Amino acid sequence: MDQRLLSPFRVGTYMLKWLVITACLGVLMGGLSAFFLNSLTVVTDLREAHTWLLYLLPVSGALFAFLYQRYGGNASRGNNLVIDQGNGGEEKIPLRLIPLTLFGTITTHLFGGSVGREGTAVQMGGALAENLARGLKLSSIEREVLIISGISAGFSSVFGTPLAGTLFGLEVLAIGKMRTEAIFPSFFAALFANFVTEIIGVTHIHYKMGEIPGWSPALFGKLMVAGIAFGVIGWVFSRSIVFLKKWYLKWFKHPITRNFIGGGIVVVVALILQTQRYLGLSLPLLQDAFAGKAHAYDFIGKLGFTVLSLGAGYQGGEVTPLFEIGATLGATLAPILHVSIPFLAALGFIGVFSGATNTPIACFVMGIELFGGEAASFFFMICLISFMCSGNNGIYSAQKVMIKKGILFLPMKKDQRE
Repeated sequence: MDQRLLSPFRVGTYMLKWLVITACLGVLMGGLSAFFLNSLTVVTDLREAHTWLLYLLPVSGALFAFLYQRYGGNASRGNNLVIDQGNGGEEKIPLRLIPLTLFGTITTHLFGGSVGREGTAVQMGGALAENLARGLKLSSIEREVLIISGISAGFSSVFGTPLAGTLFGLEVLAIGKMRTEAIFPSFFAALFANFVTEIIGVTHIHYKMGEIPGWSPALFGKLMVAGIAFGVIGWVFSRSIVFLKKWYLKWFKHPITRNFIGGGIVVVVALILQTQRYLGLSLPLLQDAFAGKAHAYDFIGKLGFTVLSLGAGYQGGEVTPLFEIGATLGATLAPILHVSIPFLAALGFIGVFSGATNTPIACFVMGIELFGGEAASFFFMICLISFMCSGNNGIYSAQKVMIKKGILFLPMKKDQRE
């Protein structure tokens, strides 16, 4: 057959194949995310109505530590297991990861752990993709592509951002390399998953960043300062979790003990400070930040409680807390820098996230999806500055560093030039 006729046929077959596969993945992931998000709303309302539930946080942590130890196997690696497999790892992502991370996170929110949502969605998407790939007998490369698509589907359906979800799955695996061969499946997996979640009735909250200022040398300098601050806080966040996990591992060898003691510390700190403002999802922090009602110390409070929760081993994600830390930090810096509060809160929203995850392009696109394209150049500037100022190690230890930041300004070794 003429190769000129064969090539379009192959492309058409490839597109049809991946549309069908990602539709299946998207329907499953969208349904799971809808259940997950609706469950978080229910348990958050329940915890806020019954504040005494906080006292059960150590017990819930110990229970899920036991379940992971007894039945989880390598599922305890969570996001890093999924990222490793997207990078070509040969471990199996067990299907039991889904109920463990799903109900582990829901339980953590019910009893007041300060965690997010994206980690659970990414793990569920990766587990679904792994088992779908196995059932369809896909090749090793196709399996990697589908796992990347699962990451995109999970992120997209939880935050309602299919474009950012697509890029997050491609970008989060490694610094300095983007898996563009997975862009077609990742986009449609993200699109289908978000579509299903919205059909089921899930709505995503959007915030307004107000009037967009015009460029000026003074504004440029102010945003440079803010971007550096966002990157530094992203670095502090990721390194603090790593430090605390090592500290707990050193002093409490058994995971059940670690979770119980760690949960107890969260409870004690909340009692000493006499506040539950920073527990659970803490979404009112975002509303206060954009309305100019946030406390100057809110970013420190949310950072501290999230580090204490995740450092102790509780199930959940990091991204929603990063949104809140960034938005409240932006709201705190705005009066100091004489910049509009909702404007800088929006830049902080994506800026700290960019620095902590090393995914500046995904964060830039998320800014456009959430706040509109009028401030696109501001989003890109903040994401890049924060990314450059946050170090090479983010919140995901399995994220590979293919090219270190700033390598163009350093003498390169021979293997880096080749």
